[in-house]
Amino acid sequence: MADAPTLDAVRAARARLGDLVVTTPVRRLSSPLVERRLGRTELILKEELFQHTGSFKPRGALCVMLDLSPEELARGVTCVSAGNHAMATAYAARVLGTSAKVVMPKSANPFRVAGCRELGAEVVHVDNVHQAFPRVREIVSTEGRTFVHPFEGPKTALGTATVGLELVEQAGALDAVIIPIGGGGLAAGMASAVKQLLPRCQVFGVEPTGADSMHRSFAEGSPQAIDAVRTIADSLGAPHAAPYSFELCRRFLDELVYVNDDELRDAMLLLFASAKLVTEPAGAAATAALLGPLRERLAGKRIGVIVCGGNIDPTTFSKHLADAVAHTV
Repeated sequence: MADAPTLDAVRAARARLGDLVVTTPVRRLSSPLVERRLGRTELILKEELFQHTGSFKPRGALCVMLDLSPEELARGVTCVSAGNHAMATAYAARVLGTSAKVVMPKSANPFRVAGCRELGAEVVHVDNVHQAFPRVREIVSTEGRTFVHPFEGPKTALGTATVGLELVEQAGALDAVIIPIGGGGLAAGMASAVKQLLPRCQVFGVEPTGADSMHRSFAEGSPQAIDAVRTIADSLGAPHAAPYSFELCRRFLDELVYVNDDELRDAMLLLFASAKLVTEPAGAAATAALLGPLRERLAGKRIGVIVCGGNIDPTTFSKHLADAVAHTV
């Protein structure tokens, strides 16, 4: 069985990260719209979209890179990402004084590609995410760079566990926490911290219907892959699950639920209208689960929801909101 991050280790990791990451805000979201949609349910947002680079990803990238030797840092790092992890790796490389070469599918949002370059990263494009991992292995082999995995490994989970630690310290007792799943790194770390701090708190993972590698993995009892990503939540479009994060998710998540693209857009609209937040689809996934498949089950309870990212260009964001409005008319 995989060893989970201990609370002592998580607290030490958060102290080590220091000012390199932001202790992002937690607030109770209350508005007439929220009350109409959720009744007496108390919605507590962990606003991780205000993290450096616009998502939770720097926590894991930095936990990996802070342990690199001076020689490893001098050779630089590389990664695979549709955007958020690439930006986080570029940021971590910048603050730690090294270089990053990031591999991104050609379909990656140009807004995120530009963000990587602004942070000083060299961007390498491949046709799709399945080609990205062989390309990054080639970079590791030929250039000696260290691969910073987007979601797998104990150090990555240690970083994401700091989100769960902060949430509980800021919000206090919660009846449930809802966490989006792409590859599972965020859910693995967050859930392990929340369950150790609040053993009776239910923890749910949420995947889009068009990228459900963790659902498939739970069903098969081992990490599984998907053939393609078919969701607007491209940040949740990991091509496969991986052993360590899968094991932690299986141990600490009470259940997995699905949301579809219409539910994601609906949650984006609610967060914009009531919280004044500009979220990417993945950032609204946990809220979508509470508004949809978990609404009745968690009615009247105190629910922690992470808004995990906000990296989206204005045109795409506006289109998603317009589609959400049209869908509700």
